[in-house]
Amino acid sequence: MPVYRAFRGFSNSRLLDFAHTVAGAFLLSVCIMAFALKAFTVDGPSMMPTIRSGERLLVDRLTYRLRSPRRGEVVVFRVSGEQRQLYIKRVIGVPGDTIVISDGRVYINGIVLDEPYLESSVLGNFGPYAVPKGHVFVLGDNRNNSEDSRTPRVGFVAHRMILGRALWRYWPLTRVGSLEASKLVLASS
Repeated sequence: MPVYRAFRGFSNSRLLDFAHTVAGAFLLSVCIMAFALKAFTVDGPSMMPTIRSGERLLVDRLTYRLRSPRRGEVVVFRVSGEQRQLYIKRVIGVPGDTIVISDGRVYINGIVLDEPYLESSVLGNFGPYAVPKGHVFVLGDNRNNSEDSRTPRVGFVAHRMILGRALWRYWPLTRVGSLEASKLVLASS
């Protein structure tokens, strides 16, 4: 009976308009989730402190159809041969960049990368390696606990393997907000 009372003042055309609006909103949200955005749950500590395990993100699936990934963007991707496992990492190098990791720092084309979002310096050495055309070099923000482009399993990530860029954290509610790309600053060494 309460539902009937709520709609009693509606005329048939108003009720029909309401139903069309709800159906249209539902269809629009289904299309957006199917083609533009994808929900993603982070599993693992490789992006800490920026992103924690268990956090839920919305991933933008359209941007990289219009342009290539940029340094500083956090991307979700698959590794060749692994259809089920998804990875989330930060783009550090783009095609043509030469990457070197030495003395706890990352160098791009011989210039040290300023990364204020890191909690500790990088252990070990890597490179020099040039990022091939159509690929990116990715690292986790928790560098010493991350399977990323430094490992043969992941290596350079082909653009076609990238599902999209992490855009928005929607869970937990205490950390809701945008995941805009960090402006990676190349400072002279």
